[in-house]
Amino acid sequence: MVDDSSMKAVGWARSLPLSSEVKEARDWTRTHMAALGWERTAPALVDSVVLAVSELVTNAHVHAHSAAQLILTWDEQCLHVTVHDASPRLPEQRDVDHGALGGRGLLLVDALADDWEVRRCPRGKDVTMCFQPPLSAEGAQGG
Repeated sequence: MVDDSSMKAVGWARSLPLSSEVKEARDWTRTHMAALGWERTAPALVDSVVLAVSELVTNAHVHAHSAAQLILTWDEQCLHVTVHDASPRLPEQRDVDHGALGGRGLLLVDALADDWEVRRCPRGKDVTMCFQPPLSAEGAQGG
């Protein structure tokens, strides 16, 4: 009998201090999506992941007044994207002011990710999103 219970995963992590630009998070994420082959096979999904990362890193910097730790983990079924910040305060979905430039971050995350959750941890919180590639991209993922 063959034991298929071991999970194969690949991951990357990056710390983004308050002094860093959110563009660094977007560029870094896009580079790793290219390493998975998704730039070619699922460009719309790459754009969704990059936009969601941009929103969460911005939230960490602006609302938590904290550095952001960005972690990407691909487990062959889902790309888990986690942004950690030092604030214990959980994000709140705000009523949308149609004239405001901001306030839609969690709405975007909810629309872009297949699933997402917020978890308190001893030194802040983690917001973790799951992105599943379309079936056409499944064969092109690296690891």
